Amino acid sequence: MNKNFLRSTLPILGSVLIMSCGDGKKDSNAEENTLKQDSVAAQDDVRRSTSEPLVTDNYTADPSAHVFEGKIYIYPSHDWDSGIPEDDTGAHFNMKDYHVYSMDSIGGEVTDHGVVLDVDDVAWASRQMWAPDAAEKDGKYYFYFPAKDENDIFRIGVAVGDSPAGPFEPQEEPIEGSYSIDPAVYEDTDGEYYMYFGGIWGGQLQDYRNNEYQGEEDIYPADDEPALSPMIAKMSDDMLSFAEEPREIQLLDEDGEPILTGDNDRRFFEAAWVNKIDDTYYFSYSTGDTHNIAYATGDNPYGPFTYQGVILEPVLGWTNHHSIVEYEGKWYLFYHDSSLSEGKTYLRSIKMTELQFNEDGSIQTINAMVEAREESAQE
Repeated sequence: MNKNFLRSTLPILGSVLIMSCGDGKKDSNAEENTLKQDSVAAQDDVRRSTSEPLVTDNYTADPSAHVFEGKIYIYPSHDWDSGIPEDDTGAHFNMKDYHVYSMDSIGGEVTDHGVVLDVDDVAWASRQMWAPDAAEKDGKYYFYFPAKDENDIFRIGVAVGDSPAGPFEPQEEPIEGSYSIDPAVYEDTDGEYYMYFGGIWGGQLQDYRNNEYQGEEDIYPADDEPALSPMIAKMSDDMLSFAEEPREIQLLDEDGEPILTGDNDRRFFEAAWVNKIDDTYYFSYSTGDTHNIAYATGDNPYGPFTYQGVILEPVLGWTNHHSIVEYEGKWYLFYHDSSLSEGKTYLRSIKMTELQFNEDGSIQTINAMVEAREESAQE
C-alpha cells in the first residue's frame, strides 16, 4: 500500500480520536486505544502487502493477477536455478512449470494451488515457460503461456480448466499466428476479449515484421525511427485462437508522435497490460533495460495510447514486470523484485502495493525500494 494512503488515512483516524475524546463518555480512553490498535494493525497489513514477498518457498515472477470467484488469483512464472549461465538471450530464465496462488483478502494468507501446468505436459513446447496470464469466459478458465518450440522459437499456448486454481489441459498446438512472449488477455466491458503480447531482445519480437518471421538475425529500428510496437489481436469466441491478424499498437508521445527506438525511458520493451477506468484504457508496460513500469492512455483497446508517466520505478533485480487489478473498490499493482534471493536477477519474488490516482486520473509514481527501506527502518 502506498505511503500516500497512510498519510491521508492517519489524519482521519486522528480526527476520530479527537472527537471521541471530547464527548465526555467514560469509555473514551478505551475507544481511543481501540482506534490506535486498529491503526497499528492496518499499518502491519500494509507492511506485509508491500515489503514482504507474497511467496517465500518458491521463486516467483511476472505476476498476472485477476479477481475470480471473489478471490485474487495470481498467475506468475516460476523461477528456479537451472544451472544455465546468464546470457543476453535470457536462457538462464529456464522456467519449466507454473503454480497458481490465491488470496481471500488483501494482506491475507496466500494459498499455493500447486503445479497447474508443466512443460512436459505440452506436446509442442521444449523449454522456457515465461510470463503467463489467465481469463475466464462462461465458467471456463483459460491459461495463456509462452514457451519455445522445438526450433527454439517462442509461441503462445493455451490450456483450459474448470477452476481458476487449475489444473489446466493444454491444447496440442500453440495459437496459430502467435509469436513472441508475455500474453495478457483483457476482457473489455462489452464482452470482447483481446490478447496483448510481445517482448524484444530475448522475447524475439524484433525478429518479426508484419507478423512474418524474418530469421534469427535481430532487426531493430534505428534510434530515430519509431520503436518496435506491442501487438494486439481480438480473441475468437472459443478463446483458443485469434479472430484476426495481430496488429501493431501505436505508443505516442505528448505531441502525438510515435515514441522512438532511442527513447529508452519511454519505449516499449515487454510486459503489456491493460485495465480500464471509466472510458479510459490504461496500457502499461516495462521499458526493459531502463527498468520502469510506464503507462499510456487511450480511448480504444487498439490504441493509439499516449504516454503519461511511470507507475513503478526500478526495483532490485534487472527485470520489472507487473499486473494491475481492482479489488473491493481499490486498485493494486502486482510486481516482482529480487529481494528474497539478495539480488539474483533470475530468482525473483512477487509483491503487491496499492495504486494511488490523482484527481485527473493520472497514477502516482511508486518507488518501491524507498518504501521498503523506510518500512525496514520502522521495524
